[in-house]
Amino acid sequence: MGLLASVASPPARSIGELDRSRRSRERWALLLRRLIATLTAGRRVDRVSLLNFTRELSILVHAGLPLVRSLEIVGRQTRIPAWRLIITDVAARIRTGASFSEGLGAYPAVFDRLYVNMIKAGEAAGALDVVLGRLASFMEKTHRIRARLQAAMTYPAIVTLVATGIVWLLLVFVVPKFEDIFASLLRGQPLPAITQSLLTASLLIKNHALAGCGSIVVFAVAVRRVGRSNQGQRIGHRFVIRFPVVGRVAGRAAVARFCRTLGTLLTAGVPLLTALKVTQQATVNLHLAEAVDRLHDHVKAGGTIALGLEQIPIFPPMAVSMVEVGEETGALADMLTRIADIYDEEVDRDLGSLTTLVEPILIVLMAAVVGTIVIALFLPLASILQHL
Repeated sequence: MGLLASVASPPARSIGELDRSRRSRERWALLLRRLIATLTAGRRVDRVSLLNFTRELSILVHAGLPLVRSLEIVGRQTRIPAWRLIITDVAARIRTGASFSEGLGAYPAVFDRLYVNMIKAGEAAGALDVVLGRLASFMEKTHRIRARLQAAMTYPAIVTLVATGIVWLLLVFVVPKFEDIFASLLRGQPLPAITQSLLTASLLIKNHALAGCGSIVVFAVAVRRVGRSNQGQRIGHRFVIRFPVVGRVAGRAAVARFCRTLGTLLTAGVPLLTALKVTQQATVNLHLAEAVDRLHDHVKAGGTIALGLEQIPIFPPMAVSMVEVGEETGALADMLTRIADIYDEEVDRDLGSLTTLVEPILIVLMAAVVGTIVIALFLPLASILQHL
C-alpha cells in the first residue's frame, strides 16, 4: 500500500501543478487582453460601433439571454479587434464578480459617464434591457443630428476648397504670363493699382509657396492647440453661440442635447442632482456646461429647474415654460424629451435654411474673386488697345 501511495502521489502533484500553471496562463492572458484593450480603446472604437453594440446587446438581453452570454455573442460578431477585446474583457470582469457598470467603467475613453450611470441605474432597477434600448435610441438621435451637421457643412467646404484651388492656379500659372505681356507692350508705363497688387500677390505665392504653406500649417497647429485648451474652447463656444445665424442653430442643438440627456437619465431612474452633474459633464459646449453647473448648485440649494433655466440666456422661454409644466405635473422627464424632439426638428429646418443661404453666398464670393482677377488682368489690355 505504501508503495502504491508513493507511486500515486506524483501524478496528483503533477495535476495540481498543471492546474496552477493553467490558471496562471489564463490570468496572464487576461491581463494582456486588458492591456491591449486599454491601449487601443480610445482610438479604434467609433460611435457607430458603440451604437451597434448597445442596440444588439439590448435585443439579446430583452430576449432573455444572460448578460455574459449576450456579450460573448456580440463580441464574436464584431470585426474590430480592439472592440472585441474590450467586450471580452468586460464579460471576464462580470464573471469574476464585477457588475456590468463597473466593467464598462474600466474604459472611460469608450463608455462615458452618461453611459455608465445609465447602466448603473438600469442594474439597480432591474431593467437593464429597457435602459439599453433607451441608450440606443438616444445615441441614434444624437448620431442623426451630428450627421445632419456634417452634411450641411460638406457642400460649403467643397465649394471653398474648389474656389481656393482655382484662385491658386490662376495666380501661379496664368497671372505670370500676363506679366510678360504687359512688360513687352506697355514699355515701362505704370500699371493700374489693382493689377500691380495682383502681380505682387502672384509673385509672392509663386516664389514663397513653401514658406506660405509652412506658415499656414503652423497657424493651423497653433489654432488647434489653443482651441483644445479650456480657455480657447470657452472663447470659441461663446463666439459660436453669439454668432448671428450659426449661433441660433448651435444654441438650439445644445438645448436639444441637454434636454435629451437629462430626460434620458431621469427616465432611467438616475437622481436629479446626479443626472444634472452627468449632463454637465456630457455637455460639449463649455459655455453651456458652466451654466448647467450653476443650475446644479441652484437645484441643490432648493430651487426649481425652470427658475434656474431662466438665468441661462441660451434657453428659449418656451423651453423654460415646458420645463415648469413638467415639474408641476411630475412628468419632467417626458417633457424634456418632448422639448428635445421639438428643437431637433427646428435644428433640422434651420440647417436646411442655412445651407440654402450659404450656397449663393459662396457662389457670389467665388465669382467676385475670379471676376476681380479677370478685371485686373484686362484693364492694362484695354489701355493698350486705346493707345493702338
